[in-house]
Amino acid sequence: MKVLAINSSPGMDKGNTAMILNPFLEGMKEAGAEVELFYTSKLNIHPCTGEFNCWLKTPGKCLHNDDMNLLYPRIDAADVIVFATPVYVDGVTGPMKNLMDRIIPLAHPFFELRDEHCRHPQRGDARARKFVLVSNCGFWEKDNFDPLLVHMKAVCKNLSVEFAGALLRPHGGAMAGMLKMGAPINDIFEAAKEAGCQLVKEEKMSQETLDIVSRELLPRDMYIQILNQHVQQILEALEK
Repeated sequence: MKVLAINSSPGMDKGNTAMILNPFLEGMKEAGAEVELFYTSKLNIHPCTGEFNCWLKTPGKCLHNDDMNLLYPRIDAADVIVFATPVYVDGVTGPMKNLMDRIIPLAHPFFELRDEHCRHPQRGDARARKFVLVSNCGFWEKDNFDPLLVHMKAVCKNLSVEFAGALLRPHGGAMAGMLKMGAPINDIFEAAKEAGCQLVKEEKMSQETLDIVSRELLPRDMYIQILNQHVQQILEALEK
């Protein structure tokens, strides 16, 4: 199994998103998958300009000569693509959206009906693929991921790929501090690793495992109080 993982967190391997993504990918590797990880912060990817050269003038080739040229063959070869992003204004980060917009060259401009909806036929290998979402959110409630999930599932439907599930970490901003204090939250990272193993070995992740990844870290009122105190301390320090 070939896995392409893309982390769009500006914190890269030091961010809260990576705290869930990295053990997930580690589990996939231990189960035998071949994994490549890219950070959008290290990639030069221009936004789509909507001139449709990739459909009409140079079919299958974007006019931008940038780092998407590294990703196109890897996207085509991947059995699983992992999109890792913090929640930004109810969606993916800007760099991740640019990357997703730039997959248009992998489709034909023509329309076809699939499941009674207009779609674009895909270029290249039509074999089965899976998409996985890994996401972190600063807000406490898990339903803050709902808009992102709707978007990702729509992308999967458009591309005729399977949405294999999501590792969601609400109030993820608490993780680093809780680890420093020795709080018992290692089960979350162990569950993320187990989810990776499951996806490779069983081709699916159990809901029970995903629920552990998303479990409550601390009561909401306490989280709000701690976060607000932290922000106030930063503001007071900046005023000095």
